[in-house]
Parts: sequence; C-alpha cells; structure tokens
Amino acid sequence: MAGSAVGLWLFASDDVRPRVVPWLETFCDGVKIARDGDVSFWVRDGTAIALDALSPGETGAFFLSDDECVPADDEDYSAFARPPVQSLILDAGRSGRTHDLVLGHLALALAARLDALIDFDGVLGYPTPRDETRDPADLTRARALVASLPGRVEEVSYDTGGGGRWFRHVGDTEFLAAWLRHPDFHLGD
Repeated sequence: MAGSAVGLWLFASDDVRPRVVPWLETFCDGVKIARDGDVSFWVRDGTAIALDALSPGETGAFFLSDDECVPADDEDYSAFARPPVQSLILDAGRSGRTHDLVLGHLALALAARLDALIDFDGVLGYPTPRDETRDPADLTRARALVASLPGRVEEVSYDTGGGGRWFRHVGDTEFLAAWLRHPDFHLGD
C-alpha cells in the first residue's frame, strides 16, 4: 500500500464491519473481507460520498484495517474527554490528488457514520522533514492554517523514538469537511 492514509478513532469497542461493509457495497465494487478482517474495495460511485462521478479505473483499491497502535502509551490524549479505545486505518492504495480526495470523502462519511475522529497521521500543512530538521516558520504556518478552518482539531503528541516528541493533527468531521474544500487540501506527504 503506497497511498495516503488516515485513522478513524473510535471511543467504543465495536466491530464496525457489519455496519460498514453493507454500506460500502452500495457504491463500491470488489468489497472483500480478508481472513485478518481487513476490508478492500474500489469506489464505483463517488456521488455516494459527495464526490462528482468517477471515471472507471480512476481510483485504485482502498483498504480499511484495524490499527493495532491506538491507543498507545506514548500518546498524549489529554485534549479529549477520554482516549480512543480503538482505531481503524483507511488507506488509499495509490498516491495523488484524486486518491486523496476520495480518501478524504470516504473518511468524512465513515467518521460521520461511526462517530469517529480523524487522525491525519501528520501535521497538516507542514512539509515532512526529510533530514530530521524542522523549520519553526513551517510549523507556525501549519498551525495558522489549521486554526483558520472551522471545526475541532487537536495536536496529539507522541514519542519519536529518538528521545523527542512530535505531534499529529486529529480533527472532527466539521474540520475535515472544511479541509476538503481548502485549495491546499492533501493527505500524506
């Protein structure tokens, strides 16, 4: 899987597949549940998730799987009334703007259906550092971008593995809907 991904934080322990799979089958092709519980599918009808019609073959496969890393002991969930009890990963099989848009709209629809928050798996509007250097001006711009959009978004810090801390953005559906309309919208690097 080489595309962008987002997490869907759930605050109740639940196998959501019985609710999600029949819904996906109404507008997706090739919906399959693997032995490990991962769900794969292709979006056939983008209008079902508030997207214009998609051309056949315009997008690749998408995947929905359990995120074994959430909740994590090294993450700071203090901005929330309670920590997530489980998370799903929604992954686009390909990279690029079209795939990010479909992924974003899928995440928005799923988050609304599941009463979930969206883990953007990074700092929105911030270039991914390639050499472990971070420009403070980039972070200031990223925070200003996020603050300019409606909805709730929080910075969730975690251990970087090198003894430091970094964070990622986690937001609600109102925030994701606004981010999808933003001219700089993207997911992933």
